[in-house]
Amino acid sequence: MPVVRSSEATTHEIHGARFVAYATPRTGSRELCAWRGEIPAGAKAPAHTVNREEIFHLLVGELIVTLDGRTERISAGDTLIVNPGATLAVENPTGHTALSWVTTSVGLEAELADGSRISPPWAN
Repeated sequence: MPVVRSSEATTHEIHGARFVAYATPRTGSRELCAWRGEIPAGAKAPAHTVNREEIFHLLVGELIVTLDGRTERISAGDTLIVNPGATLAVENPTGHTALSWVTTSVGLEAELADGSRISPPWAN
Protein backbone atom coordinates (compact mmCIF):
# COMPACT_ATOMS: atom_id res chain seq x y z
CA MET A 1 0.00 0.00 0.00
CA PRO A 2 1.70 3.22 -1.12
CA VAL A 3 1.54 5.87 1.59
CA VAL A 4 3.25 9.20 1.06
CA ARG A 5 4.10 10.71 4.42
CA SER A 6 4.02 14.47 4.72
CA SER A 7 7.76 14.38 5.42
CA GLU A 8 8.27 12.68 2.01
CA ALA A 9 6.41 15.29 -0.05
CA THR A 10 8.57 17.38 -2.35
CA THR A 11 8.36 21.15 -2.41
CA HIS A 12 8.79 23.34 -5.48
CA GLU A 13 8.52 27.11 -5.81
CA ILE A 14 7.53 28.92 -8.97
CA HIS A 15 6.06 32.36 -9.69
CA GLY A 16 5.99 33.20 -5.98
CA ALA A 17 3.88 30.18 -4.99
CA ARG A 18 4.85 26.95 -3.29
CA PHE A 19 3.72 23.52 -4.51
CA VAL A 20 3.97 20.56 -2.16
CA ALA A 21 3.65 17.38 -4.23
CA TYR A 22 2.32 14.15 -2.78
CA ALA A 23 1.00 11.91 -5.57
CA THR A 24 3.44 11.81 -8.51
CA PRO A 25 5.09 9.15 -10.67
CA ARG A 26 8.07 9.39 -8.30
CA THR A 27 5.88 8.41 -5.34
CA GLY A 28 4.10 5.58 -7.15
CA SER A 29 1.13 7.23 -8.87
CA ARG A 30 0.69 6.03 -12.43
CA GLU A 31 -2.09 8.27 -13.76
CA LEU A 32 -2.78 11.14 -11.35
CA CYS A 33 -0.83 13.85 -9.60
CA ALA A 34 -1.94 15.78 -6.53
CA TRP A 35 -0.40 18.65 -4.62
CA ARG A 36 -1.10 21.39 -2.12
CA GLY A 37 -0.64 24.89 -3.45
CA GLU A 38 0.36 27.71 -1.12
CA ILE A 39 -0.42 31.09 -2.68
CA PRO A 40 0.99 33.90 -0.51
CA ALA A 41 -0.73 37.20 0.14
CA GLY A 42 -0.42 39.52 -2.84
CA ALA A 43 0.82 36.81 -5.21
CA LYS A 44 -0.27 36.98 -8.83
CA ALA A 45 0.53 33.99 -11.03
CA PRO A 46 0.83 34.68 -14.76
CA ALA A 47 -1.84 33.41 -17.11
CA HIS A 48 -1.04 29.95 -18.42
CA THR A 49 -2.78 27.47 -20.70
CA VAL A 50 -2.87 23.86 -19.52
CA ASN A 51 -2.82 20.69 -21.61
CA ARG A 52 -4.55 18.50 -18.99
CA GLU A 53 -7.69 18.88 -16.91
CA GLU A 54 -7.04 20.24 -13.42
CA ILE A 55 -9.36 20.12 -10.43
CA PHE A 56 -8.48 23.07 -8.19
CA HIS A 57 -10.09 23.00 -4.73
CA LEU A 58 -9.55 25.97 -2.43
CA LEU A 59 -8.99 24.78 1.14
CA VAL A 60 -8.26 28.09 2.89
CA GLY A 61 -8.61 31.73 1.90
CA GLU A 62 -9.90 33.62 -1.11
CA LEU A 63 -8.52 34.01 -4.62
CA ILE A 64 -9.37 35.86 -7.79
CA VAL A 65 -9.22 33.45 -10.71
CA THR A 66 -9.53 34.25 -14.37
CA LEU A 67 -10.45 31.29 -16.53
CA ASP A 68 -10.66 31.88 -20.29
CA GLY A 69 -11.25 35.60 -19.73
CA ARG A 70 -13.96 35.24 -17.06
CA THR A 71 -12.98 36.47 -13.60
CA GLU A 72 -14.46 35.09 -10.38
CA ARG A 73 -13.64 35.43 -6.70
CA ILE A 74 -13.52 31.99 -5.08
CA SER A 75 -13.56 31.15 -1.38
CA ALA A 76 -12.56 28.20 0.79
CA GLY A 77 -14.64 25.17 -0.19
CA ASP A 78 -15.04 26.21 -3.84
CA THR A 79 -13.77 23.99 -6.64
CA LEU A 80 -12.62 25.19 -10.05
CA ILE A 81 -12.61 22.79 -13.00
CA VAL A 82 -9.97 23.75 -15.55
CA ASN A 83 -10.41 21.90 -18.83
CA PRO A 84 -7.52 21.08 -21.20
CA GLY A 85 -6.73 24.08 -23.38
CA ALA A 86 -8.13 26.57 -20.86
CA THR A 87 -6.14 29.62 -19.79
CA LEU A 88 -5.95 30.29 -16.06
CA ALA A 89 -4.57 33.15 -13.96
CA VAL A 90 -4.66 33.20 -10.15
CA GLU A 91 -4.28 36.14 -7.78
CA ASN A 92 -4.40 36.35 -4.00
CA PRO A 93 -5.63 39.87 -3.16
CA THR A 94 -5.87 39.17 0.58
CA GLY A 95 -3.40 39.57 3.41
CA HIS A 96 -3.22 35.82 4.10
CA THR A 97 -1.80 32.76 2.37
CA ALA A 98 -4.40 30.72 0.48
CA LEU A 99 -4.15 26.92 0.40
CA SER A 100 -5.42 24.76 -2.44
CA TRP A 101 -5.49 21.09 -3.39
CA VAL A 102 -4.96 20.34 -7.07
CA THR A 103 -5.38 17.06 -8.93
CA THR A 104 -4.48 16.42 -12.57
CA SER A 105 -3.20 13.66 -14.77
CA VAL A 106 0.46 12.83 -15.26
CA GLY A 107 2.01 14.88 -18.07
CA LEU A 108 0.64 18.32 -17.20
CA GLU A 109 2.29 21.16 -19.09
CA ALA A 110 1.49 24.84 -19.09
CA GLU A 111 2.19 27.43 -21.76
CA LEU A 112 2.75 31.05 -20.75
CA ALA A 113 1.67 34.05 -22.82
CA ASP A 114 5.21 34.45 -24.21
CA GLY A 115 5.06 30.90 -25.63
CA SER A 116 7.40 29.38 -23.07
CA ARG A 117 6.36 26.02 -21.61
CA ILE A 118 6.49 24.82 -18.05
CA SER A 119 6.56 21.11 -17.33
CA PRO A 120 6.17 21.01 -13.55
CA PRO A 121 8.41 18.35 -12.01
CA TRP A 122 5.64 17.39 -9.58
CA ALA A 123 3.29 16.44 -12.46
CA ASN A 124 5.68 14.35 -14.53
